[in-house]
Order: sequence, then structure tokens, then C-alpha cells
Amino acid sequence: MSQASYTLIEGSLPLLISMPHNGTEIPEDIKAVMTDVAGKVEDTDWYLDRLYDFAKAMGAYILMPKYNRYVIDLNRDPSGVSLYPGADTTELCPTSSFKSESLYLAGKKPDQQEIDRRVDLYWQPYHQAISDTLAQIKQRFGKAVMLEAHSIASVVPRFFDGQLPDFNFGNNSGESCAAEMLHAIEQLDFAPYSQVSNGRFKGGYITRAYAKPDANIHTLQLELSQRTYLDEDTLDYDQQKADAVKPKLHNLVKQLIEFAQQ
Repeated sequence: MSQASYTLIEGSLPLLISMPHNGTEIPEDIKAVMTDVAGKVEDTDWYLDRLYDFAKAMGAYILMPKYNRYVIDLNRDPSGVSLYPGADTTELCPTSSFKSESLYLAGKKPDQQEIDRRVDLYWQPYHQAISDTLAQIKQRFGKAVMLEAHSIASVVPRFFDGQLPDFNFGNNSGESCAAEMLHAIEQLDFAPYSQVSNGRFKGGYITRAYAKPDANIHTLQLELSQRTYLDEDTLDYDQQKADAVKPKLHNLVKQLIEFAQQ
């Protein structure tokens, strides 16, 4: 099902995979006031639909936006409250890239009226789709699991020191899913890739906002290091790398489905 700002692939099992930073487009009216840096959309969670293409055949619901995170960050609180108080982070409508480069021409940053407009046009429909889909899954199966699928460059000095681990799981420090769900994930064999739970990334707004473990709605974020499947210099999809990491992602999705069906 394709709407103006997102695509929802209907599934047959109680798992929703949300990819809120997978979109690459910028509306022309917004692009007109942005810099050339913004037009490159370098901070996209590149090719996640391609990386998780197996999940559709497995029966997962899949939700993806059309527009890029530079338009509005679907994984931010619409009130603008920071996910990580005290830490450097980008805004609901980002004004700078991960490299701290300006995304807008001088004097053209979005004001509150423009931010509110984007919330209505782009943020709200995606979140309504999450809410409706989780409710549908819960009603149909009695339990719903959502995987928040993300990826990020392996080195981003603005946000973390050194090189990021390969698989970064977050469940809001234990609050967004049952302990046994994360434990089952942690017992999977991710070698030769490194993994961590609730390290630099503990789960963003979506992971936190929709989690209701006591009501059988469980959420988990995976921030995957892009070095596992990209040429990070060119941002090109690396087929050999992707073929190596995909079985690990397949096992992850399989485990989440098994938990959801228990």
C-alpha cells in the first residue's frame, strides 16, 4: 500500500519492520532552500529495503518513507525533546549534516510554522501507519513485535568516539521489550561481527513511543554499521559484504518472528 509519503507492505506474521531513515527524496519546494550538501542526502540509512528484501517473503510487514530524514526526522519527538539529553544530536528538522555541514542556505532554516507543516505532511502519516499497523497486528495475532531498522556510518566523530560496533541493539535500557526477547537475540551467532546492546544507541523515539511490553507490543532498534554492507567511501552497495551480513539479519528476523508467535 503506497501513500503520498510512505509505503506499507502488508505481512502475514506479527512482525513490523520500520525503516524511518530509508527515504531518499526531498520535495522540490524544500530542496530550493537547501545547500548542495543536503541534496546528496549522505546521512540516509542506505539501501535498507535491499538489505532486508528477504523479510517480505518471510511474512513481515514493512514500512518505509518516501522522503529523506533531512526533510523531517521520523525518529524524533515532534515536540523537539532530545532523545539523549546533553549529547550532540540533530533536530526534528535537521539543519546540519552528521559532518556539521549546513543543510540550508543563509536565512532559510525552517521556522516553527514550517516545522509544523512538515509534521502534518510527513511525520504524522508515518506514525499513524505505525500505530494502525501495530494495532492491527496485535488484534490479529495477540502480540506485536516491531524492529526499528537503521544503519549509520561506522565512524561519526560528532556522535561517538572511534569505530561503532557492527550490530547495535537498543531496547531503551530494557524498557521497550521483554527481557527474554533481547536475550534470545543476544544468543544468536553474529560472528565475525561485533555487537552491543544499549551502548551508544538505546533506541530512538519510535522504539520508545510504541513499546508496551506489558500489553504484548515489543520494540527493538538495530543500528547497523554501514561498513558491514557498503563501500563507505562511495556509499555504494557492496554485494559481497551484503551477502555475508544478510544471513545474520535473516536469523535476527527469524528469531523475532519466533518470539512474536510464542
